[in-house]
Amino acid sequence: MASVTFLLPPQAQLAGRLSPPLAVMLGRSDVIPATDSGERSQLLRYFDLQPHGWPVAALTRQSDVGDAAQSAWLRADPAWIRPDINGARLFACGEALQLTQADVDAVLPAVQELFGDAGFLIDAPVPSRWYVRLPHDTTLPEFAEPTDALGAELFDYLPRQDDTRRWSTLLSEVQVVLHNHPWSARRKAAGKPPLNSLWFWGGGVLPEHVSAKVHAVETSDSLLRALAMASSTKVTVLPAAWVAPQCDTLVDLRAVRDLEMLMQDWLLPATVALRRRVVQQVQLDFSDGSGYRLARQHSWRFFRKPLASLRNPTILMQDSEPS
Repeated sequence: MASVTFLLPPQAQLAGRLSPPLAVMLGRSDVIPATDSGERSQLLRYFDLQPHGWPVAALTRQSDVGDAAQSAWLRADPAWIRPDINGARLFACGEALQLTQADVDAVLPAVQELFGDAGFLIDAPVPSRWYVRLPHDTTLPEFAEPTDALGAELFDYLPRQDDTRRWSTLLSEVQVVLHNHPWSARRKAAGKPPLNSLWFWGGGVLPEHVSAKVHAVETSDSLLRALAMASSTKVTVLPAAWVAPQCDTLVDLRAVRDLEMLMQDWLLPATVALRRRVVQQVQLDFSDGSGYRLARQHSWRFFRKPLASLRNPTILMQDSEPS
């Protein structure tokens, strides 16, 4: 029988009381020891990259275009940075800006000219994902991931290495061009998020080998899709609701914030499938590093109390018992 693992957002973002059947099941489950939080750590629990690293740009470039092998790559995603009294903050990046191909056609040529003057090539095969092509042996600074910097003071996320000057200079020039570009005024007039900067991140070369701990992935996320493709793992678009897997499957629900919908469409049907022996195991993996593992035999743990909620988990007896 297959096992299913749900990738979920942090528990704190799923506030609310659990339905009684799910509360009982989670109360009797195995609590997975806490581990590292964040997108990178969560995905690396299921994929192994050799050599070790996190070259997001090369991975998604290969998925988007298929030409990543001969170069190093850096993501330079469109971004909205808003000044405030203490400096500036990243308000949106990539898909959150909802760019169209018309936006790219209008703005990218001006950006390409700046990058060309600096000796770099930049293109945008997908409106939300822009790429800088670099020589294969390029050494890049450690740029922060946009998910880490979103809403935060940007100074705290600027790279500190000595080789960042050319990148900060180039970014400053790009910001001036984007701010003064006529298309920016059109977007503002239409009530759309401004495109006034780029966010450098995810630099590196394509891994020599990627392996997966699952046999299938269901996701609408570009990076997870790229990891699945790189490891020759079957990948499909996330369905609207639970479908019993035929093999060990990773189901990407990190974008879900509605606990009621999560329970009704996914978690409760999964526990029913577990009781009926349609699946062997159900695992909940939260991006804060916490998790639960449910198995059919856990129903015998009748002396354990139901879990009150995800936001404030009340756990659980630690006495040893038969599994």
